[in-house]
Amino acid sequence: MQFLSSINEQISEVLGPMGLIIIVGVVGLMLVVATVIMMLRQPEDPLAKLKRASTIGPGDDGKTKLRQAGGNQQLEKFAKFLEPEDVAELSAKQLMLRQAGYQGRDAVRVFYFAQMALGILGLIAGVIYVNFLGGGEGLTTQKTMMYTVGPGGIGYFLPKYWVTRRVEARKEEITRGFPDALDMMLVCVEAGQSLDQCIVRVSNELRASYKALADEFEVVAYEMKAGKDKITVLNDMGERCGVQDVSSFVTVLVQSAAFGTSISDALRVYAAEMRDKRVMRAEEAANKLPTKMTLATMMLTVPPLLIILVGPSVHGITELGNMSGPGGQ
Repeated sequence: MQFLSSINEQISEVLGPMGLIIIVGVVGLMLVVATVIMMLRQPEDPLAKLKRASTIGPGDDGKTKLRQAGGNQQLEKFAKFLEPEDVAELSAKQLMLRQAGYQGRDAVRVFYFAQMALGILGLIAGVIYVNFLGGGEGLTTQKTMMYTVGPGGIGYFLPKYWVTRRVEARKEEITRGFPDALDMMLVCVEAGQSLDQCIVRVSNELRASYKALADEFEVVAYEMKAGKDKITVLNDMGERCGVQDVSSFVTVLVQSAAFGTSISDALRVYAAEMRDKRVMRAEEAANKLPTKMTLATMMLTVPPLLIILVGPSVHGITELGNMSGPGGQ
């Protein structure tokens, strides 16, 4: 025990009171780096290599495909660490990233890798700030731990916050642009174009104004060209957008295709409904504006008004009290 106490005292003299924690953190980071290097240097599975080579045809650009496969392979080695084991949780995370606009197959792995990397970088920044830049001088142990671990926690939750904001912004953009997209689809269908052609045309026309909605229509067009079932493609679009108006529109198209009714009639009725809904949404925002402005008006108007009305009276009473005091007599 005396030997351990002497070692602890020597460490405290050299690195300060948090010296032992610094040494443990450095050793942990070294173990993490060593584990990552060992996993990167693992030999490739021969069966996976043969499968990857078989997907490259004789007329394809082999170098490009090998580079793409190599990039995915780096994340494939960390799949057990960068993907949740639960299938339901994995599907929910994939849906959330798709709603945020990240359609890649490695989006989930990149998300968890960003969380891990930013968390480690934040933890390293906190340790450097507290122990080497003098930020921990005069702080209690609780505040020292908070300043050390806090940046790591912020870095860990930053990707989730970013994706959540992206989902909300993208849903808002799709909601604002959907009535215009329906009007354009109605014009294209009444001009004699098929549903596939009008989706492609609407996607090209909307890209300048509503990029998120144009991307969704482009995905639908590519999936239809690939031969995927039209009803499945539309249902996937409704789930991927996460907007109630789009889901209702998909239901209308599916029912129109199932019962054999005219798509132009369904689009005309639903487009008129969406225009009315947009007007009601604007009226709702306008009706909320006076309520939101009430608090700001009170904060900016009432205090100056009170000062103007009550200030002279208070000043007069103060002067009268000074005159009637012992000094005034």
